[in-house]
Amino acid sequence: MTQYRGIWPVAPTAFHPDGTLDLEGNRRVLDCMIDQGVDGICILANYSEQFLLSDAERETLTRLSLDHVAGRVPVIVTISHFATDIAVARAKQAKEMGAAIVMMMAPYHGALLKGTPEQTFEQFSRVGEVGIPIMLQDAPLSGVDLPVPLLARMARDIEMLKLFKIESVGTAAKLRGLLAEAGDHIDGPFDGEEGITLMADLDAGATGTMTSATIPDRIKPVLTAHRAKDRAAALAAYAQVLPVINHENRQCGFRAAKEAMAEGGVIRSAFCRHPIAALPAEVRTQLLELLRPLDPVVLNWGK
Repeated sequence: MTQYRGIWPVAPTAFHPDGTLDLEGNRRVLDCMIDQGVDGICILANYSEQFLLSDAERETLTRLSLDHVAGRVPVIVTISHFATDIAVARAKQAKEMGAAIVMMMAPYHGALLKGTPEQTFEQFSRVGEVGIPIMLQDAPLSGVDLPVPLLARMARDIEMLKLFKIESVGTAAKLRGLLAEAGDHIDGPFDGEEGITLMADLDAGATGTMTSATIPDRIKPVLTAHRAKDRAAALAAYAQVLPVINHENRQCGFRAAKEAMAEGGVIRSAFCRHPIAALPAEVRTQLLELLRPLDPVVLNWGK
């Protein structure tokens, strides 16, 4: 039986306009996401700007998030790092603080330092010894090729590797191939990339999706209808949200959720740390134009 289903979005990180962490804003982000009806929350991911956070800030946000969510939904803590010992230490800390799952990419650092298949296998095995479920994130950002035979071997041989977030090119085909080879060992086949290929991925066997926190309340009906085998309703719901997803994926990236939350009064500022540029005004205007007809929770939550 698949254990992990539904929509598990990434929580954005709220900053004050001076770039310091907005701790109350981050609590409000989590409350808003729960009110969006999410099935779980992921923190410290790429869409949380994890690459712009210090180690001390990571610890602060992990503790804040797990304490504030307080079991209302399960929380995934991202622990990716090139160094295996650091990934293991992060997994131990997340487990001790009460995380449900840890998520990690294959080891990489920049364009040229990449783990070999065997090194990737060994790193995930080491983290698995911590005794917390792992989600493997197969993301283009790492630049590491993770072919289906390697992923299937990891699924079969690493007991705690229970979830796979596939967001590489050809996600549906890769999911289908992975489930054919090792489906009995996978409790949570997920997609990502804001759900831009969600229908194809659900048809291929995905049971969950990790989107941004922009419109999970409007994306979730796609999964609900698909699971109920109501294909017409799933397609209609998907067609409704796809323009926003496309604009977010192609034009905004992680800045979309922060802009939507600022517009809806969830957070006070959509500030992103340097060297990330602010979202251009024209792109922000188009985002809100596409969002408003959907009347999502995010635009009303703080008003």
